[in-house]
Amino acid sequence: MKSSLFTFLVVVCLLVSVVGCKSTATATPTTSAATVTGTIYKIGVAVSVTGSASTLGEPERDVAAMLQQQLNAKGGIIGSDGVLHPVELIIEDTQGSGDVAVTLVKKLIDDEGVVAIIGPSTSTESMALIPIVQESQVTLISLASSSSIVKPVAERQWVFKVAQSNEHTSPWQVKYAQAKGYTKIANLYVNNAYGEDGAAAIRATAEAAGIEIVLEDTFNADDTDMTAQITKIKASDAQAVLVTAIPPAAAIFTKQYRELGVELPLLHNSGIGMQSFIDLAGATNAEGVIFPMGKIVAADSLADDDPQKAVLQQFIADFEAYASKAPSQFAAHSCDAIQLVLRALETLPDGLALSDVRAKVRDGIETTTGYVGLDGIFNFSAEDHVGLSTSDVVLVRITDGKWAYFPQDQW
Repeated sequence: MKSSLFTFLVVVCLLVSVVGCKSTATATPTTSAATVTGTIYKIGVAVSVTGSASTLGEPERDVAAMLQQQLNAKGGIIGSDGVLHPVELIIEDTQGSGDVAVTLVKKLIDDEGVVAIIGPSTSTESMALIPIVQESQVTLISLASSSSIVKPVAERQWVFKVAQSNEHTSPWQVKYAQAKGYTKIANLYVNNAYGEDGAAAIRATAEAAGIEIVLEDTFNADDTDMTAQITKIKASDAQAVLVTAIPPAAAIFTKQYRELGVELPLLHNSGIGMQSFIDLAGATNAEGVIFPMGKIVAADSLADDDPQKAVLQQFIADFEAYASKAPSQFAAHSCDAIQLVLRALETLPDGLALSDVRAKVRDGIETTTGYVGLDGIFNFSAEDHVGLSTSDVVLVRITDGKWAYFPQDQW
């Protein structure tokens, strides 16, 4: 983008207030000031467009492209002093690899001069980037789930995330088991940072609920045969099986689980909240699977006074118009992360040094409270770099090959 292109835009377009995934100015500058064009803000978007986590990264990429289109139409964002700032979202494909992510993010920070990094898609990649952004003092907003990405906060001052943590979603798996009167469960998880974090959250919640874990086992993200693990489940006295994984492994596990005739309730974690899980497992095998996720799946079923309802519905409409398909929760993660950076940038005057912009973006996100996003209502603080809670999560049940909101009165 060249800044000269933006000085000819109609000013009224800059003052349109919208909801959902569209930038909303935090100040109302004069129209004359809005015609002044300032520094271009660059934001890095490093997600797994290809590779094993492409089912996460593709919608995250699509949202960034949609937002870029919206930003271009408005000419950018308006700072606190009324200066117009073009915004460039630089999208890079990490391929689901921590090593690739490190190389790309270093380039975005050192060569492109980005003000913040959005991504990456997975917990493993996110953990690899923590030393990089901490040393460079550039904000990273991860799109992954593991709570260890942002904890301990004292060692992760420049790291935030917008996806609900396993500590927010896993309790819903246990909560359902408890509501059904199950006292013994199996805890299966993918052998990586995301799976281990989810398994730990299940352990803690199950212990507090008085539920015994009678079997724990793992599988690898690239495994194609989970027969041994499922055989152990059949031999155990578990009454329900709780799983933390993402496709394709999660889908393969589910398909083989059904094929081997296991009839125990199957409770996945939020990592399967994408159409590819149903496609890979097969609609018949996925039928009846229960899992927690953000409220995007329940947008139309929310009470009218739920502050997220209108925001979610607007985002869904925008994304469907742009991509000709329904958005996943991973699209929502990308939107919330980018929007948080834009909101912080809108509070800044023109003329700041890059290091000052980076620092103020970090501070702006950390002090954000009451922000109604797609993943929940964010209340960040110096002690909490996620800002969400279990109340931002609902249960979903796959029915007739589709996600269906599964409210507690139907349990």
